Amino acid sequence: MMEPDWSPRDTEFMRAALAEATVAAVEGEVPVGAVVVIGDEIVATGYNRTIHDADPSAHAEIIALRSAADERGNHRLANATLYVTLEPCVMCVGAIAQARVGRVVFAAYDRKAGALGSVEDLSDSRALNHRFEVNGGLLADAAQELLRAFFEARR
Repeated sequence: MMEPDWSPRDTEFMRAALAEATVAAVEGEVPVGAVVVIGDEIVATGYNRTIHDADPSAHAEIIALRSAADERGNHRLANATLYVTLEPCVMCVGAIAQARVGRVVFAAYDRKAGALGSVEDLSDSRALNHRFEVNGGLLADAAQELLRAFFEARR
């Protein structure tokens, strides 16, 4: 996994994902947010809604990917970059591969369930029919602080 020199646009888009994560926290959901970018435009956003929707698949990434596919009228998002505040899990990596996302940028590493380098690294798995670029660690401190504060308040 590469940790590039982040562009100002990368930072801007991750800040948009962090704003989505903040909405999740306010709504009592685990604060994870995501945005889908095609070209230089945010085409979809999402945040965790598993409790609100009573849906175990309603992770921020899935919500954002569904919305982007709907907005584009195509389940393939080949030129898209997904910005997400927490390293995606196995389920979300599967959806990312199915959508043919070109790049994933995440903030905080997930040492318990991360599937793009922390627990597993499925980005180059032969089990998936699509490869994509992965960049982790952008604004990780801000994302980790949102998560820390959320779980501390619930204890």
